[in-house]
Amino acid sequence: MANTPYPQSYYAASANAAHPRPALEGEVETDVCVIGAGYTGLSSALFLLENGFRVTVLEAAKVGFGASGRNGGQIVNSYSRDIDVIERSVGPGQAQLLGQMAFEGGRIIRERVAKYQIQCDLKDGGVFAALNSKHMGHLESQKRLWERYGHAQLELLDERRIREVVACDNYVGGLLDMSGGHIHPLNLALGEATAVESLGGTIYEQSAAVRIERGANPVVHTAQGKVRAKFIIVAGNAYLGNLVPELAAKSMPCGTQVITTAPLGDELAKTLLPQDYCVEDCNYLLDYYRLTSDKRLIFGGGVVYGARDPANIEAIIRPKMLKACPQLKDVGIDYAWTGNFLLTLSRLPQVGRLGDNIYYSQGCSGHGVTYTHLAGKVLAEALRGQAERFDAFADLPHYPFPGGQLLRTPFAAMGAWYYGLRDKLGF
Repeated sequence: MANTPYPQSYYAASANAAHPRPALEGEVETDVCVIGAGYTGLSSALFLLENGFRVTVLEAAKVGFGASGRNGGQIVNSYSRDIDVIERSVGPGQAQLLGQMAFEGGRIIRERVAKYQIQCDLKDGGVFAALNSKHMGHLESQKRLWERYGHAQLELLDERRIREVVACDNYVGGLLDMSGGHIHPLNLALGEATAVESLGGTIYEQSAAVRIERGANPVVHTAQGKVRAKFIIVAGNAYLGNLVPELAAKSMPCGTQVITTAPLGDELAKTLLPQDYCVEDCNYLLDYYRLTSDKRLIFGGGVVYGARDPANIEAIIRPKMLKACPQLKDVGIDYAWTGNFLLTLSRLPQVGRLGDNIYYSQGCSGHGVTYTHLAGKVLAEALRGQAERFDAFADLPHYPFPGGQLLRTPFAAMGAWYYGLRDKLGF
């Protein structure tokens, strides 16, 4: 049987110890079969177990193998398209519900970390950094928008103030969100998996779902076994493949690249990010960075449409890092990796139900750390018969990519080129 290891990332190298989990062999019966042991699947499993469901999780590789264990580790509120976009496209009632949920994912993460004593280097504080006056105007509007939905932990940073929290001369200002922050993402996933098992849930690794037998009592088949369930939650996101063709048709896997420096030492690290906040800029094709607990800089950015792995990740990302942090020109890069996220045309998550008993959430569009934790709660509510918040997501309009799967990658790349040009020209 194939054994898929973690990619050679900083997160895998610094992960907390985790016990081996078996592959599924034979037949299992459960209330809910969750496909995918990333944040969406683990969050769903935890909420369901806390409400008395029997839960079995199938993971094709290892817990947190996909985006959940490879991302930038930043806790960022709202969605990839902000609440104002939602307000313009849906009715006021639906927008109000979605707006209220936009800040819930970060609270869920903190509750999980506290309740299950998860060691994942949780730090508070995230900065949105403005590169020009247009960005600054956007952040001023974003602050007003978020405060209208009751989110008050925000501070606008002028040019002097942002220098106090980020040692980068490129920024004209920013917005500090103290309910944002950062974590070791793989350790968060591993801690949540341990919590799932502590409540009686079962996780099978190296157990890819290869077929779903739909019907009143659906069955999920793997290479060596099968799970009979009352409900299925599909939580594979960019690593789902073509298991559910109707989901693959309206989404596209995309790759993003991350590097990690050698240890910087306390003095240099303190100079770069004195308060240990994480940072992302306001470009459409944004860059993001933060410190690790052992004082390295993690820096990410760039998008590869169609999720191909670049030949030289460092060559793509290191120049971006040096543009923001020229102080690091003599610092080596110890780790470089890529990971996939799932893009939707609207850049809003896709939530729904297939038939009566197959539920799904996918398409965080690069904004998934907080949303996926909320999604798990919303999916669990729906299985318990409380569908109002589920329906608010399920009723969002979604569209297939123009040209179908054959042309979705070049069309998306053309759009990204256009917005990248706008980023460079500052308009």
